[in-house]
Amino acid sequence: MHINIPTEFVSWFRSVTPYINAFRGKIFVIGFNGEMITDAKFINFIHDINLLASLGVRLVLVHGARPQIQLRLDESQLETQTVMDIRVTDPAALQCVKESVGRIHHEIAALLSMGLPNSPMANAAIRVSSGNFVIACPYGVIHGVDLLHTGKVRKINAQAITANLEQGSVVLISPLGYSPTGEIFNLTMENVATETAIALRAEKLIFFWDTLTQHTSTAAEKKPLPRELTVEETKSLLGEKQIAIQLSEEVQLFLQCAIKACEMPVARVHLINSHTDGAILQELFTHHGIGTMISKETLQAIRKAKIDDVGGILKLIEPLETEGILVRRGRELLEIEIDRFVVFEHDGVILGCAALYPFPEENSGELACLAIHPNYRDFGHGNRLLKYIEAQAVSEGIHTLFVLTTHAMHWFIEHGFSVITPAELPKARQNFYNYQRRSKVLVKYL
Repeated sequence: MHINIPTEFVSWFRSVTPYINAFRGKIFVIGFNGEMITDAKFINFIHDINLLASLGVRLVLVHGARPQIQLRLDESQLETQTVMDIRVTDPAALQCVKESVGRIHHEIAALLSMGLPNSPMANAAIRVSSGNFVIACPYGVIHGVDLLHTGKVRKINAQAITANLEQGSVVLISPLGYSPTGEIFNLTMENVATETAIALRAEKLIFFWDTLTQHTSTAAEKKPLPRELTVEETKSLLGEKQIAIQLSEEVQLFLQCAIKACEMPVARVHLINSHTDGAILQELFTHHGIGTMISKETLQAIRKAKIDDVGGILKLIEPLETEGILVRRGRELLEIEIDRFVVFEHDGVILGCAALYPFPEENSGELACLAIHPNYRDFGHGNRLLKYIEAQAVSEGIHTLFVLTTHAMHWFIEHGFSVITPAELPKARQNFYNYQRRSKVLVKYL
């Protein structure tokens, strides 16, 4: 994206500051598969990892190696058995796994160690830590077939990983696990990343999916995953066969991992397409994101405003005040009247507000300062705020709701309001009617 320096650059830099403050010191577990490592854009991903580390994010990287393992098996002319899409890892296959995983691990560590001048890695000095952090156990016997050295995570040494993170290291974990009996097991990246995020109580678990489409159906049937899903919505999505069958097996697996992680201590899971350059930065440092985010509960809420919300409300309404759409309110007045306001917030950011001013003598109330952020005006949030205010009015014994507007008369009519004259306003409100603004007056009987 071309940025016009300095105005747009300064504005953009300021807009990401809340995310920088929020992410500093938090643990992100990032899982990526072997296909992504072979992509020419992988070096840009390493640059983005360096940037996150520079901002104080504590990073755990979990890599996969499926295509590299398959290539090594083919070179060795070894054939492996699969049971329910799970590879049986015999001793000969395990040797190929160790060789492939070891090579990839060292290549990633080398890239993270770069510090070339005149590059994004200049003065990076990233320390990479690895170790026997993953304790594994055998997968066992499926349909009478022993999977041998194919395993699953039994336990994550969270204390050892945390100690390395606290020393400023980026922790790099391979899809291998070790048992107390000294055996090595072939694991999946998804299993290791999910269990690591849970054990660390990570703020985010981030998966990169590699396929060019997240769907397996025809182009006419393709629909992108929603930008946001709750755990219950994700379960419903996977439970609907007609929808689930359209999703690639990779995405279905990631969604299942997301459900497990979010039902445990992990706050958010993100699914990002690895073919988009800078995707992780766009997902983490823009409010709308670029991938799909799964959380335990919805990130949207309408609630009573608090004094801490004054800054967010002012930022929302000041452009509308400048245009003359809203009557100007200063910070001092807003602080005094904050108990009249409700806010619509999304992921901690205020995107809408409204106020209710009662006139108890006439059992009426004024709906004022209804505002929605410009980027979110076509999603029904204004209607949700209106319904919230109406319910609040009824609970306070208000039977008539009126509003004064200079620009949104048709919107209010579409939502059940009727035009009246200023003379029909409550007496106390008539005294403050601004005849120079000539606002339209509308009323709705609750």
